Amino acid sequence: MKTSELEIVVGDKAFEFEAMDETGKKRSLKEYRGKTVVLYFYPKDQTSGCTQEACDFRDSFSRFSKKGAVVLGVSPDSARSHQNFKEKNSLPFPLLVDEDKTLCKAYGVWKEKSMYGRKYMGVERSTFVIGPDGRIQEVFRKVKVPGHVQDLIEKI
Repeated sequence: MKTSELEIVVGDKAFEFEAMDETGKKRSLKEYRGKTVVLYFYPKDQTSGCTQEACDFRDSFSRFSKKGAVVLGVSPDSARSHQNFKEKNSLPFPLLVDEDKTLCKAYGVWKEKSMYGRKYMGVERSTFVIGPDGRIQEVFRKVKVPGHVQDLIEKI
């Protein structure tokens, strides 16, 4: 298994993406030009850590909005899975479908992981803050869910 060699750092130009959200609507980074974008990658819909992280973003959504920031969640799950996850947790932001892992690989979050001695490929929980100019302002890798959203709000 090969992990991504890509390492995005502060100041880099963000990868220009187009991806479908949970409703099938095409979203692109260009449509958010002029705004701060919080692009967060999470491993799987409906899992405890990912649900807690999504709900933390939901609960702080108005604080991001007041700062002129938009929140976009990304995982390799299907549109249907994202729809269920969004409805169940009343998430007010789009969830981008990345079944082919194009976004995960472009942002260097598709990594070799290990659980109980078994190695597998998966999403490294990560968040990228993209400035209004399309450049990376902040990078958070190997995110621990508790306190992460609060840290983000303070940095934006």
